Amino acid sequence: MSQLVFVPLGGIGEIGMNLALYGYGPENNREWIAVDCGVAFAGPEQPGVDLIFPDIRFLESQRHNLKAIIITHAHEDHFGGLLDLWPRLKAPVYATPFTAALLEAKREGEAGAAKVPVNVFSAGDRFKVGPFEIEAVNVTHSIPEPVALAIRTPLGTVVHTGDWKIDLTPALGKPTDEARLRAIGDEGVLALICDSTNAMREGVSPSEQDVNRSLAQIIKAAEGRVALTTFSSNIGRIRSIAEASAEAGRQVLLMGRSMKRMADVASELGYMDKLPPFLSEQDFGYIPREKAVIVLTGSQGEARAALARLARDEHPSVALSKGDMVIFSSRAIPGNEKAINEIKNNLVELGVQVVEDHDKLVHVSGHPRRTELRQMYEWIRPSIAVPAHGEAQHLEAHAQLARDLGVRNVVSLRNGQMVRLAPGFAEVIDEVPVGRIYKDGFLVGTQDEMGIGERRKLSYAGHVSVVVQLNARLELRGDPELSMIGLPKADFEGEDMEEALVDAAAGAVESIPKARRKDFALVREAVRRAIRGEANDAWGKKPLVTVFVIGG
Repeated sequence: MSQLVFVPLGGIGEIGMNLALYGYGPENNREWIAVDCGVAFAGPEQPGVDLIFPDIRFLESQRHNLKAIIITHAHEDHFGGLLDLWPRLKAPVYATPFTAALLEAKREGEAGAAKVPVNVFSAGDRFKVGPFEIEAVNVTHSIPEPVALAIRTPLGTVVHTGDWKIDLTPALGKPTDEARLRAIGDEGVLALICDSTNAMREGVSPSEQDVNRSLAQIIKAAEGRVALTTFSSNIGRIRSIAEASAEAGRQVLLMGRSMKRMADVASELGYMDKLPPFLSEQDFGYIPREKAVIVLTGSQGEARAALARLARDEHPSVALSKGDMVIFSSRAIPGNEKAINEIKNNLVELGVQVVEDHDKLVHVSGHPRRTELRQMYEWIRPSIAVPAHGEAQHLEAHAQLARDLGVRNVVSLRNGQMVRLAPGFAEVIDEVPVGRIYKDGFLVGTQDEMGIGERRKLSYAGHVSVVVQLNARLELRGDPELSMIGLPKADFEGEDMEEALVDAAAGAVESIPKARRKDFALVREAVRRAIRGEANDAWGKKPLVTVFVIGG
């Protein structure tokens, strides 16, 4: 008997790393599509990690039946994993023109990245992949060409919203297509898989045009330079800043690789038509201070981004000075607050005025608040609601809202849980392997494969390497040779830490009967334990320890 199932591998129970699967067919031979293939970004607990991907072991096991990977829009948390994960899957990819162009631009910027063939579609198009018929529906979000997907199957239609909001006056593109969504609802919708990001916030998200007017007033009234940091993908915001700057007689300078890449792609597709050309860092010295607007990366506190470098006064060509203004036209992603605050403090130390969204209207979310969610449910009228795209508190708020709206079957689930949508009452019927894999330099693998756990320990407690030499009689040939990285030089009593650890290592060897010292593994483990124990007594922490034993 054929079933229609939904399995999230990422994005449910967390913000980011979105990857959802839909399967149709009998249990032992389902055909699949994947919707989105996103990333999350590493925090301090993953030192050195570049990107985090959902674990795709299950999807790899089904790749022979994977009919398509369909991307709803070009935000990193929805398409950022494609270049690295597609070679493991090799399924046809479907994306809008902006997403396809941005993917190619990213590929050109990453040495050795695979060429991903893309089937381009636009809002309003329909196409078939296996037993699924896909209709792309225009929605509004903070990036060009976002779409919701109506996924039709022999067992019913599922609407997968992607990221969306209701904005009657978006900066770019058309408003969310209410007429088409109502018509799909009139046909009958089995399930709605819907964005939960702002499900805890009442009301309606302000319009992008409201932000545009506010930014225009701020730029016009400013006396010094104005720098604005926003998500580089928010092309509508960047265009609005450029229009407001031109109206105020100012010139716009773009800073940051991703900002320039996005602007180049947007320009190629006509989204920057009729704007004055953007300037580069090399032009900075020729722009009068009262005529300069800088649009730059770094809104999330990234240490190597343009804003952080300006805040540290480390950029070779561009600088901010007392009386200038920096506008955070963005909202902090949870977990980034500390890094962002450090940048703000550095800017204040330079005498720069910092403006945030709680000071003036300089940012709006691209996700629906509760009134907008109610509107979507009124249009779609699904039999089943599956809250998606959010942390636990967002998902639960969305689930309760759906119940209050009379949806008879609300399914709360997490990554890896397989829910049967049809036939019968929707319920979790299975679990598949899920987790995280990491991009670390040129490599992708699990935490253990990449050594991330050990690296984290290194960042907390340092490393000690020690060489123990034994002579032919299995006696110490001089003191052990020891090197410390990341340990204090003295203990709380002022005693030399290295000397104490050398003594501990020597004492460990001498405590082993000579006859047993020929077992070098035993000697290594005894020395390792002794050094960690001594360090813990002297410092309160246990470093990683590597021991080399040389005999003869």
